[in-house]
Amino acid sequence: MTLNEENVLDALRTVIDPDLGRDLVSLNMIEDIAINGKKVSFTVNLTTPACPMKEEIRDACIKAITHLVDKEAVVKPEMSSRVTGGRTSGQGDENLLKEVKNIVAVASGKGGVGKSTVSVNLAVALAQTGARVGLVDTDIYGPSIPTMFDIHDRPDITVNRKLVPLEKYGVKLLSMGFLISQDEAVVWRGPMVSSAVKQFLSETDWGELDYLILDLPPGTGDIQLTIVQSVPLTGAIIVSTPQVVALDDARKGVAMFGKVNVPVLGIIENMAYFSPPDLPDRKYHIFGKDGAKNLAEKMGVAFLGEIPIEEQLREGGDSGKPIVVENPKAASSIAITALAKRTAQQIAIRNATGEPTKKVEILYR
Repeated sequence: MTLNEENVLDALRTVIDPDLGRDLVSLNMIEDIAINGKKVSFTVNLTTPACPMKEEIRDACIKAITHLVDKEAVVKPEMSSRVTGGRTSGQGDENLLKEVKNIVAVASGKGGVGKSTVSVNLAVALAQTGARVGLVDTDIYGPSIPTMFDIHDRPDITVNRKLVPLEKYGVKLLSMGFLISQDEAVVWRGPMVSSAVKQFLSETDWGELDYLILDLPPGTGDIQLTIVQSVPLTGAIIVSTPQVVALDDARKGVAMFGKVNVPVLGIIENMAYFSPPDLPDRKYHIFGKDGAKNLAEKMGVAFLGEIPIEEQLREGGDSGKPIVVENPKAASSIAITALAKRTAQQIAIRNATGEPTKKVEILYR
């Protein structure tokens, strides 16, 4: 078969994206085909830089052309990415976060399950893949992002009176903790808290982002409802430990997002097990085993992964050095990097197969 652009495209139509279930050509992932003698080059634009199937797709492209077009062809695909978006603004919100492709809420039914630790490391892990990432600490009463990033500066303000997020480890950051002293308490009623969260979203110069992560406070109250009424979320992630008490509240978190038509991208099990440093292959399931995994299966949502209990993970949160930066080879770091890729994978699937999400106009009172 002649080695030309048409035949190359025909061969690449046999390469199926394993997540989206469609071929690369119909998904408009193939660009810049160049043929010089037996040399073939082109760009494959994946839906996320964190795609866990990148090498498999690359190898499939090479095999398709050498098997179906010319066995002597020298095929050099360039693997790139273009993060997709799955949001649409409601009436009157056309300019709200219009440059942010995906807004993802990280939630938990109860406190103490490590939700902020997961949010911080998830955001940094996504940024490490090359994605443009922002992180909002929406816990107005108990902000933790300043400590977890060891950053306590005040944000600048643009000439248009918008806050400029601080930045560290490739992540743009905003927290109430940047606006008050460490010893100051926020003693506000619900409407003032809701107003502050709205300002973080609407009066901040976020610029272009692939992912904006919202670290929510525990529960299913005012802040959660304010967010789903203010911006269209791409989806939500639920963090839980394996123990029954946490799972009961995690179930309520899934139910809450279901009521307001926000897709649940998956569940993460934190504090899944403990392995002694001298016995890395031994797992002690201190809080129970596979609780969040079983809950995800029961509720029909993805299980994004489990994170072990590890002293370095806790130390990283206290010192402002996330584990995925401080020790990429740690067990918890490897687990978080893997679940970050699965999160990006679920977002891409959601954007390709679901209707664009909208903000919630009417909620239960």
